[in-house]
Amino acid sequence: MTEEPPAASSLRLAALGPFCAFETHAEGSGLGASWHPLSEVAEEGSGVLRERVAAVRASLAATGGGPPEAVELRVAASVAHLGLVARVLSPFLGLAALHGLPSRPLALGDLRWGSALGGAFRLSLPREAVTPATAGDTRPVSTLADDLLDGPLRDLVDAFAPFSVSRHILWGNVASAVNGAVTGITAASPPLARPVRAAALAFLQRPPLRGTYTLHPRNGHFTRRSCCLIYRAAPGGAGALCGDCVLRHGRTTARP
Repeated sequence: MTEEPPAASSLRLAALGPFCAFETHAEGSGLGASWHPLSEVAEEGSGVLRERVAAVRASLAATGGGPPEAVELRVAASVAHLGLVARVLSPFLGLAALHGLPSRPLALGDLRWGSALGGAFRLSLPREAVTPATAGDTRPVSTLADDLLDGPLRDLVDAFAPFSVSRHILWGNVASAVNGAVTGITAASPPLARPVRAAALAFLQRPPLRGTYTLHPRNGHFTRRSCCLIYRAAPGGAGALCGDCVLRHGRTTARP
């Protein structure tokens, strides 16, 4: 198998949608004015996470025509968390589907971001990590899942827990982000449906995500066993539910 250069891999992933797209940087290189280590989100006392949650809160409230205080802080925190983990996970599931997994574990500080609201923010991955040294240096998807779930994704769960969002909801957000990436990648490139679903299962079957979702045996439909809470951002808590929400099948009796 011929090794694919990072630029070519990035272009192929960009074609799968904005959440799969990424840029690359040389390991240990300077950050530049527009880039920040994603680890700043999880740094206690940095203020970065609180500012982002506040910005998401204001945006959600503006959609409903109210002040930021009209949206519960934990609702904004859960929505902010879901956006971050979806952005982190999607490129790796895309890489897994294209058989170009990172050659070593990645920490949250290895990832760089350009913080922005309203869609997929800019993301940069270490060039050396996403380019296997040799064609046979690619690691199993299960190993990638363990590395991300025990590293960057756990760091983000830990960072958001103080906002009074239960870990059940936060890990449910991660599972939902896995399913969302599969849906987006499959829609953009139907031939990748089988490999990306196999990669997704490698994540969903790991202990942090086990028990956070149901895959319906008849049609394979994914339903999470918690709610990201975004419906509560609408006036009166009467917002629309996500397609994978547990509340869609019993809104009057289920609880987030």
